[in-house]
Amino acid sequence: MDLRIFTEPQQGATYDTLLAVAKATEDLGFDAFFRSDHYLRMGSVDGLPGPTDAWITLAGLARETKRIRLGTLMTAGTFRLPGVLAIQVAQVDQMSGGRVELGLGAGWFEEEHKAYGIPFPKEKFARLEEQLAIVTGLWETKPGETFSYDGTHYQLTDSPALPKPAQSKVPVLIGGHGASRTPRLAGRYADEFNMPFASVEDSERQFGRVRAAAEQAGRKGSDLVYSNALVACVGKDDAEVARRAAAIGREVDELKANGLAGSPAEVVDRIGRFAEIGSQRIYFQILDLDDLDHLDLISSQVQSQL
Repeated sequence: MDLRIFTEPQQGATYDTLLAVAKATEDLGFDAFFRSDHYLRMGSVDGLPGPTDAWITLAGLARETKRIRLGTLMTAGTFRLPGVLAIQVAQVDQMSGGRVELGLGAGWFEEEHKAYGIPFPKEKFARLEEQLAIVTGLWETKPGETFSYDGTHYQLTDSPALPKPAQSKVPVLIGGHGASRTPRLAGRYADEFNMPFASVEDSERQFGRVRAAAEQAGRKGSDLVYSNALVACVGKDDAEVARRAAAIGREVDELKANGLAGSPAEVVDRIGRFAEIGSQRIYFQILDLDDLDHLDLISSQVQSQL
């Protein structure tokens, strides 16, 4: 079971804060540092000092870390043209020595688009399908050959399909709760399917749909990694759990029902239930980025038991 750290910087974080979390992620033995791709805070937080861009952040971290994987849950397809995104991700992959993973989604948060003048198209899912075809097609094009694409939303003509990533295959992550279109795209394009903020039962059903879709696409269901993203609130005792829940504005009972919350033993048991239904990787959503002791506890008393 891989354990990864997943952050939500739009809620309020500087690059230096993210760097501190990424370095702790590496030092404490976690597998990867991931971040969301949003430009507007959610909920009642002030979001200060303001948003940071996902791929600029990861470019910086690529040069300041050595081991951990780096990626997004999920890059919003509405934010970037697919050809530009392919260049950005390939460059960051080169800067990291081949440690990047691309989580790509359709984009959903209309308010952040309005706030920063970003178009918010109706046909987001159809665009996402074309984006996946273009990004992966550009990377797969052999040096010296060109790539063209004639879609409804995007057209590329004789692209040199450069630069190439350092990895021969940048892992692509697709995730979500949709019962038909999401599994179909994951079955065709994904190296990993991520189920965000879902119960064991809902995850098991969705994993089954994705496995079936992969087989329909001519792949094996086992070709994909299956993962979950869940909010984390771990404490050595009840008082510490309550303190960490209050710091992120959540209730302990709700976190225990819907996330990874409680004592290390409780969280290990909860992870075991996800492992039983085929989850191979857990993303701990860390909302208080100043609480590095939280990561230390998860590393020493949760990760050590897995």
